[in-house]
Amino acid sequence: MNTRRLFLNRCFQGGSLLFLGPLLSACGGGGGDSGAIAPIAPPMAWLMPDEGRLHKATWMAFIADEAIWGRSLQGPVQDTLARIANAIVQYEPVNMLVRQQDLALAKQKLNPKVRLIVQDLDDLWLRDTGPVFVRNVQGERAGVNFNFNGWGKKQAFSKDAQVAAAITGQAGTRMLSTKLVLEGGGIEADGKGTAIITESCVLNANRNPGLSKAACEAELKTLLGIRKVIWLPGIAGKDITDGHTDFYARFTQPGVVVCGLETDPVSFDYAVTQQHLAILRAATDADDRPLQVHVLEAPVKVRPEYANKDFAAGYINFYVANGAVFIPEFGDAMADETVRLQMQSLFPGRVVVQINIDPIAAGGGGIHCITQQEPA
Repeated sequence: MNTRRLFLNRCFQGGSLLFLGPLLSACGGGGGDSGAIAPIAPPMAWLMPDEGRLHKATWMAFIADEAIWGRSLQGPVQDTLARIANAIVQYEPVNMLVRQQDLALAKQKLNPKVRLIVQDLDDLWLRDTGPVFVRNVQGERAGVNFNFNGWGKKQAFSKDAQVAAAITGQAGTRMLSTKLVLEGGGIEADGKGTAIITESCVLNANRNPGLSKAACEAELKTLLGIRKVIWLPGIAGKDITDGHTDFYARFTQPGVVVCGLETDPVSFDYAVTQQHLAILRAATDADDRPLQVHVLEAPVKVRPEYANKDFAAGYINFYVANGAVFIPEFGDAMADETVRLQMQSLFPGRVVVQINIDPIAAGGGGIHCITQQEPA
């Protein structure tokens, strides 16, 4: 049941990868043979905060291009984006990127508290196209541009390749550059130096040819303050992301992980999620503490209106905002309620908000995929 985005690349026209020059390092990418990192200046102690830390704002994008989504999904997707943004803005500011041609519609559907920013876009997946925000020990913020390339050039990305720079500019922060190619959905960090990453995504030749695990870890130590990576195998070629981490495992706090488990033996994710669960249960974090692992089982049924082979019917793709955690609900009353109670116990002091995201899920994504937090 827990399927995800297949190749929604009907509009792929190529795209130019945005390389802004190595500010921090020159690792991976570019076809290097050794997968090693060139010597660099001492790191600046940047750290990717835990998603649950205080946010300055949430970033989203209001777009559902007909060439990608099709006419039947276009309107429902826009309505769902508005529904999610209007829910989040009750808890923290929301900055919404919107194409000029969609501006009037966005004003009609969105709460006036949502800040609209005109920006050319290809698609709505801000988790992947936007910058990954970091802080240093002096409290300075920056955004890392991870060179979005359409998930390995599977979809048009020339406009989305500009989004990380646009957001850092709007946020008034520095932009940190790298030759590493990855997406925000491909990395999960606890804010204390531990990350969970899928090999199928970040070590894929369609992003970082020749990149070794050691080189990747060294670069992420400099960029995000990662001291330890827990590698999950993931699975390449089954969805457009090549198996993003944020559909498999998430931190709810340092040392505590929720893991997705596919229970349908005919699913392509069945064996790999069993393997992921075993790896996480045996893993320790950067401070050598065993992880507490909780399983969030997928629903066994979904509402039929938007059900298709790409439908992302899983609860792992939640979003943590100031004072609230936003999770999907799929119309499976028992599963929806079970997960609501689990999340309430895992996020004490936060309101658990369940949202019908079926049109977004029909495109293989979730709430986490379409949001990007900017730390306070």
